[in-house]
Amino acid sequence: MGVTFGGVMVSGAVSAAVATGVYRALRVRPRGRWQRVNHAGRTVDLYAGPAAVLGTAAGAAVLPLPARTRYGAVLAVLAAGGCGAYDDFAGAGDPRRGFRAHLGALRDGEVTSGAVKLLGIGAAGLAAGALLRERPVDRVLAAVVIAGGAHLVNLTDVRPAAAATTVFALGAPGLWRGGLTAAPLGAVAALVADDLGERTMIGDAGAHALGAALGVAVVAAGGRAGLVAHAAGLVAAAVHGDRISRLARTLPDR
Repeated sequence: MGVTFGGVMVSGAVSAAVATGVYRALRVRPRGRWQRVNHAGRTVDLYAGPAAVLGTAAGAAVLPLPARTRYGAVLAVLAAGGCGAYDDFAGAGDPRRGFRAHLGALRDGEVTSGAVKLLGIGAAGLAAGALLRERPVDRVLAAVVIAGGAHLVNLTDVRPAAAATTVFALGAPGLWRGGLTAAPLGAVAALVADDLGERTMIGDAGAHALGAALGVAVVAAGGRAGLVAHAAGLVAAAVHGDRISRLARTLPDR
């Protein structure tokens, strides 16, 4: 299920144009709660997050693909971005990191923003998988790949443009295997300069939306064997990332 070169170019251009427009429109507003202090102690904004979400969704929506594929992509991107945005604000200052911490809190009756994000993106992955795949086992695998993709890109969002670099590295080869990666690539291309320049960051909203889009691209282009391989790799990455998060919490501050 490929897309012509023209379709890829249109998707990327629309994604970049929407991301740029949203980002510029937001930057004229007072930062307020949209400010964060990054790893280097510089104050940046989170405006690249919603710009990446809306740009990626717009780019996916215009691809010349079957309607169910486009709907699944837009649903996954908007839901993952929305859950990430909720965590950007509701979870600000929460020291808990990793699946175990948030699921442990949920077991004790506390619904953390991380748990909302985890469950919300998982549900969105299932819904998107139902649009993209016919068989129940493939739908479950699709949900794992979409949610795992969202989580993977978010794991890499630790330095300026690190998540953008991940999207470029993972998305570029997929341009010729379905074309769906044109949407996240267009969005990050429009935002990477200000991300690298430490004027903005994509935050959880942007990282999860971009990663979900990459996951949808895998689901739309691959067979079951590919889904199994990607799902296994993403679960392994998530487990490793959770272990690293727990280890980081045990280290003394420097």
